[in-house]
Amino acid sequence: MLQRPLVNEYPEYYKPYVTLVPDGDLLLLLKEHLVKTIELFESLSEGGGHFRYAENKWSIKEVLCHMADTERIMSYRLLRVGRGDQTSLAGFNENDYVQGSQIHKLPIKSILEDFIATRKATLTLIQNMPEEAWTNIGFANNTEVTARAIAYIIAGHALHHLNIISDRYLPLLK
Repeated sequence: MLQRPLVNEYPEYYKPYVTLVPDGDLLLLLKEHLVKTIELFESLSEGGGHFRYAENKWSIKEVLCHMADTERIMSYRLLRVGRGDQTSLAGFNENDYVQGSQIHKLPIKSILEDFIATRKATLTLIQNMPEEAWTNIGFANNTEVTARAIAYIIAGHALHHLNIISDRYLPLLK
């Protein structure tokens, strides 16, 4: 079973994500999150997908797009670090990605399908990662990070946004 990363294996700004991940089997947790994410987004109407809990905040559709984009980028980082690649990987601006997606033009079902495909690819990547690769150190956004830290960041990032949707969006949609 994949071990939780030590605090020196990732930048401080990822700590909130890593600490959100409960102890246990990370693969099982990611699979459970996928089911919960599907249930949540399938329960929303198309109009609900456009909802913003405050001015200048992302719509629910944009949050889901951001979750997929970030997971895709972090999985790519996991692949590179896991394979021993020492090339420094660039950071990204999540606001630019959401704005560039023009996600408001897509049905929520299409965005959800993209997230599902991304999560399934993440699951197979983690499942097939060699045991000795988890402690590989790479460089992303000008900081050192281990492969196992990236896996936990992926899980924690999705949890973070599901919590925000549950706490800030859904109560106002009722």
